Amino acid sequence: MKYKLYAVRVFVSDWERSLDFYSNTLGMPVAFASAEMGWAELDTGGAHLALERADPEDAESAALVGRMLGVSLEVDDITSTYETLVSRGVGFLGSPEKQAWGGVLAHFRDPDGNVLTLLGS
Repeated sequence: MKYKLYAVRVFVSDWERSLDFYSNTLGMPVAFASAEMGWAELDTGGAHLALERADPEDAESAALVGRMLGVSLEVDDITSTYETLVSRGVGFLGSPEKQAWGGVLAHFRDPDGNVLTLLGS
């Protein structure tokens, strides 16, 4: 059997705000969006990054928002991307840092507190 990663799901409390953040602030093209479904797929050039609306009235659904995600977004120029996103108001946990294995990482939060990682060299 062969598997292909289709999407990484990010659970959000305000779907429209999150779609605006990912599509306009981060600049990810929208591959599919349905407000009725509370589902959007953003094109990252590989697997989609999917935004899934969590119902704040449902404790089980609401508990999914802001939980640990291991989402790394590789960019060609991490310094330029970092500076652009900071100018757009994106909250980073720190500036890009060189890692022992040679890459450079910078972590930021989306509007629901999910932490994502920029990866560069």
